Amino acid sequence: MNLQNISQNKVAGGWHKQYQHDAKSVNCRMQFAIFLPAKASEKNKVPVLYWLSGLTCDDQNFMQKAGAFKKATELGIVIVVADTSPRGEGVPDDENATYDFGLGAGFYVNATQPPWNKHYQMYDYITQELPALIEAHFPVSTQKSISGHSMGGHGALTIGLKNQQAYQSISAFSPICNPINSPWGKKALGQYLGNEQSDWLAYDASELLKKGSNLPILVDQGEADQFLTEQLKPEVLAKIAKENNLNLQLRLQPGYDHSYFFISSFIDDHLTFHAEYLL
Repeated sequence: MNLQNISQNKVAGGWHKQYQHDAKSVNCRMQFAIFLPAKASEKNKVPVLYWLSGLTCDDQNFMQKAGAFKKATELGIVIVVADTSPRGEGVPDDENATYDFGLGAGFYVNATQPPWNKHYQMYDYITQELPALIEAHFPVSTQKSISGHSMGGHGALTIGLKNQQAYQSISAFSPICNPINSPWGKKALGQYLGNEQSDWLAYDASELLKKGSNLPILVDQGEADQFLTEQLKPEVLAKIAKENNLNLQLRLQPGYDHSYFFISSFIDDHLTFHAEYLL
């Protein structure tokens, strides 16, 4: 497994730590961050919230900007933040070095198209390899929930909906709700999965929600978000949930944009929401 602790900081009575490990699913060395509240111990294993970040981010954006540690300590929840794509020598990137595809933009899918399919298996990494590693090496229970922002909100919704037996709850900030009709989604899914658009449906939260959901879902969306109309389309998700009488709450927050200022304003609400189902 070659799990290597590369940094640690005490915060809010617990510990923020970064690790690297050799990941088989994505065929490269990966990095993740974990917050361990003081309540977590081998005698008191606690549940986990997995956080998936957005385009251009890595394991540190949420940890440094969200302000989640005090509430996570109070509730007794571990937070695990994955990287947003495979990285390193030999991992392909967009030849035009754009921010919305390639490195930092794995979209939490299993790529089927070369050259991306050798490394860009982020769906398997998030759903299988990373949780197995966390449960084997840290004082956590098997109870887990999932959340994320933007591209990571898309990942949290799709992964949660496709694996409802594995998670207790789902939440998202500013998620890409209908990527098959979003410029970001069309670009990424088209290159990772190919031109057959029927293959994209398995990674579209709105399409997946049509099949039903047993999980509670909380979505926060800033009304001043510059990507709201063209890229995010939460109204599509909300309409499907309403038509099917599903447990999804969409909160439109006046004045808030797409940034971590928005996330930090409501992260305590999301942690409390997940705690209701995790604890």
